[in-house]
This record gives sequence, structure tokens and C-alpha cells, in this order.
Amino acid sequence: METNYNADASELRIAVIGAGPAGIYSSDIFLRQLKKLGDEMGLGTSARIDLFEKLPVPFGLVRYGVAPDHPSIKFIADALAKTLDNPNIHLYANVEFGKDITLDDLLPRYDAVLFATGAVEDKPLSIPGASLNGVYGAAKFVEWYDGYPTSERTWPLDASEVAVIGGGNVAMDVARELLRDADYLREHTDISDDVYNGLLKNQAKTLHLFIRRGVAQAKFSVQELREMEKLSGVQIVVNENDFDLDDETIDVAGKDKLTRQMVEELFAIRDLSEDMEDGGNVDFEGNPANRRYIIHFNSDPVEILGEDGRVRAIRVERTVTSADGKMTRTGEFEEYPVQAVYHAIGYKPAKVSGVAYDENKTLLANKDGRILTDPDGDVVRPRLYATGWAKRGPVGLIGSTKSDALQIVENMLEDLAKSSLEECESALPGRLAIDREPKSIENLLASRGVDVVDFDGWKRVDDFEVESGMAENRARKKVVSKQMLIDIANHQQ
Repeated sequence: METNYNADASELRIAVIGAGPAGIYSSDIFLRQLKKLGDEMGLGTSARIDLFEKLPVPFGLVRYGVAPDHPSIKFIADALAKTLDNPNIHLYANVEFGKDITLDDLLPRYDAVLFATGAVEDKPLSIPGASLNGVYGAAKFVEWYDGYPTSERTWPLDASEVAVIGGGNVAMDVARELLRDADYLREHTDISDDVYNGLLKNQAKTLHLFIRRGVAQAKFSVQELREMEKLSGVQIVVNENDFDLDDETIDVAGKDKLTRQMVEELFAIRDLSEDMEDGGNVDFEGNPANRRYIIHFNSDPVEILGEDGRVRAIRVERTVTSADGKMTRTGEFEEYPVQAVYHAIGYKPAKVSGVAYDENKTLLANKDGRILTDPDGDVVRPRLYATGWAKRGPVGLIGSTKSDALQIVENMLEDLAKSSLEECESALPGRLAIDREPKSIENLLASRGVDVVDFDGWKRVDDFEVESGMAENRARKKVVSKQMLIDIANHQQ
């Protein structure tokens, strides 16, 4: 393919795979850093970024991976939308990498390709009984209540006693949604009718949250804990012995601000739990509680027990956690009757067609965000990068995603600036794509019959959801059907 000299070859062309927070933040930071540093690096300050998203709508984790009752969701989504509303960023939603487009399609058209593909699968639970009916990964449950376009639209909620395994925010989200009043969620969130109707039938009365390590080693945010404290009709129960921390553990926890705040909030929950019990098993407002939320620290589930192929109980081993976080088993076991088990022990970032994957670290094989040819080597593949969970694995919050994005963008700019003018056939370095026709990617997708949703299409979906919510005195009502999202975006609804 020859370079198209009729197109403007001066702007950098960057393809970003994934329009969640990692992809959108990276796009914004790239444009900002290029404007700031581009001239002194010899790259100029002009760039076009094309964001490809397999779902019909953007925002990834913010829309489909966070519990709907988080008050911060709307503000984050609004901020991401403002970033997308940039003439130098172009959204191509409903375009799946590996199916609708490939690396062979992108590399001739873009100077660099950045993968921000996130994670949608659960890490497997590796204990006996994990395959019993009634054992669920958190990711699938989150997809259901968040209205993921390809998720199941019904969910079995007939268990009266439930276990949740995990010591992080996803476990807290799952537990809270299993105990939250359905009418509250309908009034205060964007849940769809099928989720609301499903939650109306929820039979959960007792929920056990099992955390392998101690109070000082949990990974809860303070915001998650405060949301847990204010569940109507729910009594919180804790084991007093779990809060008997030695001086060394307290000292270590106090050295990190976020850990210290978490531990302080957990002790406040311990006091709240005592008040609830002393008040006659009441909720946070002093009203009679009809559900119990039992939090078990230093409790490691070792087996799920079944009967006739279904969950009937969970077996847990008591552990001891030292100040440095090392867990020791005690050989003391206890069984709890449950009919459902949800595990929130981590996500597994998605594999990407044509890119090496590190199975041990569960991420795209990379070094400082530069994609490698092999997970066991250190040879970098030119022009390919990873950010967010695709780069570092499924850890960290949005703050970590922004830090990642800045590092990766700096690496991208450095690499582009090092490219020679002979490579680029341009007056500026970094212009490595040979097809620089602005409409090239649109023409390719059109020739393949891909029903692309652009940013204007997303705004139509956004308006539709807001209007649907207002008709029911709600702020928003989420559309969950993939085809309906596409139809609304493209003026067909």
C-alpha cells in the first residue's frame, strides 16, 4: 500500500482499543502531553485518536462493572463524556477487535495502537465444590445487575443463606446488592425493569462475607464501608475477636493513609454492630432488621459442600494474619449452611487476538506498557502498547488507571520521537502508518457491514435513557438490549 499524499499526513494517528476509563483517560492525556511536549520532541502537536469499543456504548467499567448505587458513577461518566466530546477523539463503538477489525487492519492506518481492553472474566475459584450449582463468579452477577448487553436477563435469587468470598470492593458491591432493598435501587439508580423484578424476588436473609486475612489486610475503600453501614433493614454482625489487633499490626497499618482510614472505619462498624445488637437486632436507623450481614475476617473458604449437585454449605478454615500480611492456617474448621456462593477473588483481563498473553500474571505481555513478542522474553513489538488492567492486571482504582496512562503516553511519545524521517516519509517523525486517508477506517468498516455507533449515537442513547427515567420520576433508566442500543444510536428507535 502506498502512502496517500492527498490526506493530511502531519497529524499523528493513534488507535485505542477499549473505550472504558483506561482508554478514554489515555486518549485525553496523549493529546495534552503532545500539546505540551510535541514541539520540543519534534513531533508537532496535532493528533487524531480513534477509540474502538466492542459494546454499542462507551465507558466500560464505569457503566458495566460498578454497582449502580455508587454515587460517584454519574460524575465519572459525565467527566468521561466531556473527554469524548473532543474533535480530535473519534468513537467507533460496536466494533469488536479480532472480529470486525484486526491488527493487520490497524497497523497500516495508525502510527501506534494502544490496548485498554480491561477485564470481564472472573478468576476461577480453585476449591472443591466450585462447580456445584449455586456457585457464581462476581463478574457475571455484576453484568446482570448492571445490564451488560450480552448478559443473562434473569438471575436465580432463591437462596435464603448466601456466602460471598472476597476482601475487596467487588465483594462489597456484590454483598450490598444482594441485601439492598429493590425499591430503593429502582428509585435511586438506573437499573432496568428485569433487574428490579428479579430483586423483588430475592430471598436472601443471611449473608456471610468471608475474608481470608485480617481487619488490617482487607482492601475495602472507606466509601464502600460507609455504603454498607446504611443498608435499611440489615443488621451488621462481626466477631469481636477479629478486632483484637496487636501493636505491630496497628503500627504497620498506620503507615499507609488509606489502610489507616479503612481500619478506623472498620472499628466504627464494630461499634455500630454492637449498637445494632444492643438495640434488639436492628438496622442503622434503629428499625427492626429482617436481614443479617455477617462479616468474617481471618476466614478462608476451603470447600463448598453440596447435595444433589447443589450448594448446601461452605467449609471455612480459621486463619491468623501477621502484621506483614502473612496468613497462617490454624486447622480449625467450621461449616455454614448456605445455598449460594459468590466469589469475588479477582478478574482476569481479556486476551487480545494477535497479542501475547502472560497467563501467570493474567495480563497482556508487556514491559512498562510496551507489548512484548513473548511473555517469557523482553523483545518489544514496535508500535503496540497496553494500559490499565490490560497492562498491570486487575488491580487498582481509577487513580491507578490515570497514573498508568501518563506513563504509557510518555513511552509512546518517546518511541514515536525516535522514529527516523526515512521511516516516516514525512516532514515529522512518528508518522509510521502508510495509509493516512482520514476516511480509510470508516470505509473499511462500511465495506464489512459493521453498524458503527459514534459519539453522536451515544448522545442519543444517553438522552433516551434520561428521558425514560424522567417518565418514571427517576434520574435515568438503563437500556440493556444490544440491538435496542444500536437502534437508538442510529435513529431507528
